[in-house]
Amino acid sequence: MIRHRPSGSGHPYSDDTEQRSPVQPVAGETLRLGVRTSGDIEDVILELHVDGEYTRSMPLTRVARSSRGQAVDGGHLASAQARTARAVGGWQVELDAPAAHTRLRYRFTATGADGRIQRTRWFETRVAGWRPAPAGTLAIEGSAVAMHEGIEVLDDGVRVHRVRFGLPLEPGEHVTGFGERYDALDHRGTRLDSVVFEQYKSQGAHRRTYLPMPFAHVVGGRGWGFHVRTSRRVWFDIGEASPERLFVEAEVDAASTDRGVLSLALYAGTPTEVLDAFLGETGRPRALPDWVFGLWASGNEWNTQSEVERQMALHREHGVPVRNVVIEAWSDEKSFTIFRDAEYRVREDGGPMRLTDFTFPAEGAWPDPKGMVDALHAHDVRVHLWQIPLLKLRPHPTGQAAADARAALAQDVLIRETAPDGTLRPYRNRGWWFPLSLMPDLTDERAADWWTEKRRYLVEEVGIDGFKTDGGEHAWGEDLVYLDGSSGDASNNRFPVAYAAAYGRLLESAGKAPVTFSRAGFTGSAAHGAFWAGDENSTWEAFRWSMLAGLSAASCGIVYWGWDIAGFSGPIPDAELYVRAMAASVFVPIMQYHSEFNHHKLPSNDRTPWNIAERTGDADVIAEVRGLVELRERLIPYLTASAASTVDTSVPLMRPLYFDHPADPRVWEHPLQWMLGPDLLVAPVLEAGATEWDVYLPAGEWIEARTGEATEGGRVVTADVSSRTSVPLFVRAAAWPALSAVLTGQG
Repeated sequence: MIRHRPSGSGHPYSDDTEQRSPVQPVAGETLRLGVRTSGDIEDVILELHVDGEYTRSMPLTRVARSSRGQAVDGGHLASAQARTARAVGGWQVELDAPAAHTRLRYRFTATGADGRIQRTRWFETRVAGWRPAPAGTLAIEGSAVAMHEGIEVLDDGVRVHRVRFGLPLEPGEHVTGFGERYDALDHRGTRLDSVVFEQYKSQGAHRRTYLPMPFAHVVGGRGWGFHVRTSRRVWFDIGEASPERLFVEAEVDAASTDRGVLSLALYAGTPTEVLDAFLGETGRPRALPDWVFGLWASGNEWNTQSEVERQMALHREHGVPVRNVVIEAWSDEKSFTIFRDAEYRVREDGGPMRLTDFTFPAEGAWPDPKGMVDALHAHDVRVHLWQIPLLKLRPHPTGQAAADARAALAQDVLIRETAPDGTLRPYRNRGWWFPLSLMPDLTDERAADWWTEKRRYLVEEVGIDGFKTDGGEHAWGEDLVYLDGSSGDASNNRFPVAYAAAYGRLLESAGKAPVTFSRAGFTGSAAHGAFWAGDENSTWEAFRWSMLAGLSAASCGIVYWGWDIAGFSGPIPDAELYVRAMAASVFVPIMQYHSEFNHHKLPSNDRTPWNIAERTGDADVIAEVRGLVELRERLIPYLTASAASTVDTSVPLMRPLYFDHPADPRVWEHPLQWMLGPDLLVAPVLEAGATEWDVYLPAGEWIEARTGEATEGGRVVTADVSSRTSVPLFVRAAAWPALSAVLTGQG
């Protein structure tokens, strides 16, 4: 066996052995060509033609094989897949790409140990080169700044593949935004890009994100921002190569003679004015019900009705108010539409089913889903179910899952990919989570309706209130083909936005609020539900990364944002980290804790207050969390009113200090402070062992919520945080009379 895939798996940050790299050859740069072979191959040769003329044959060298950006034994690849991979080999060759507009035609010939010859088909590509762009290539709207660098295009003589240009940066300007970012608030002096990616933990270290946007604020000078109007990948050099330049390079796909290849919006004004202009063209957030501001609770091992009911009862027993429960491990994890252990007759056409189609055995995991939901509603708890936008094919599906897969193929509702022979076939998920699954095209309304109608009975009959729309990052590769004919490079980033929107439409059509809870998104996501920061360990470092993520997401219009309090993965947090994180989350729009699956090993890794208390031997945890959640309950009217104002004005609910004080350079020295609503300044404790915490107060008169003491702003003050429930919290003096009772619990 010998295989070459020019674009590989489409992993945005790592090449596969058997691909062409770069996929689009560039004149004067190194071009690497690779193949994957079976283990019996002893020799591989590249045959290369340049502009129709045979040029040379080149031997390939054996290399360690990688796939989907992973080493064969690394990452999340299944052990069986790794064993299979070890039986095959990788081969590569490097050459200098020839001049721009050159045509390349090549194939590979492999010789086995038995002397048998195998060949790939012929592959063709063109070499591109950078050249000045004709007038009109970049359509610019707005005049906040002048273009500083000449616009260039990467052109292969037939198609333009990229556009790049520069924008000026003045001394003292800070560049922030770019969607949800974990590593910093101010990105000046760094590089980043905008591609939706599932970075499992340590997002801040890798500088990758589930929720990018090619949108940014430039704060501290004249005040402006920009939006590169594309769903394709964009790279940003934010003053790294040249301190006074912001370079932008964007993927495009246009004929060499086209004009208006890329559009750039330039916005002038304060951060709020810039954000308002951006949301005006990409989609404004909508107000969600007040119950989303109550505590959200979940654990991946709450995978039976009895366990969910037990955990909700423990909240009541310990006096910890809970408003939302997310049930992750509820389904058979084949269809994500049917409660595990339910009995039913397979609907062969893959159509939607009703509650009466199911029987729920008394001894099963979920003996009475509707009764459970009704009982939780009686306790003022809303119920949300976990979703993945995939049709699992491993292990081989049976029952309704198999019928749904057949129906999806028959009804043409799937994303497709270009096969090695140039034909279209159903896309098989290339990520390491649920590998080889089929993926519905939720960017297409017909396909999305087919998908969500299968969940209608959950909303209308079982009574489900919302969905955790997880896993929106599985569309990899430019060779994907969507139902509207668009390619993966144009639509992969659009997928998670459409995913949340589709579930929101389902909920609204049933008379419910469009409450979705997503981790992936892109431009336009602000209009669709709530978000959380994704998977992270229980560490102080991850705590800081998550707070940065919330602030940067808010600067790009995300209103309803939260995180897995104190992390959901790895060893449980100690009592100090847990309580400090819980205290900070009182002042984050979505307050929710969660824990990952641990194979039901004991002791439990649940992040419930009672389990943390038991595991750490610190009984005070429960009372401390109770008091914090009670404070959160008292804040719900303030949060609801503030969110409504956010929707009307575009002033973020949770916002970095530069929104209110764009001309104050000192706010950048304290990036992990924020305003919550119009009147609360929050400075969470983010380090272990702290007894005092420095807080920067911008200009104005402030009241420290703990003591009621007034203080003038424009300076750093030191707050007593010897109690681990303490969060330095300051209130605008004018609002103190209305908020004092709420914050102190007195009166």
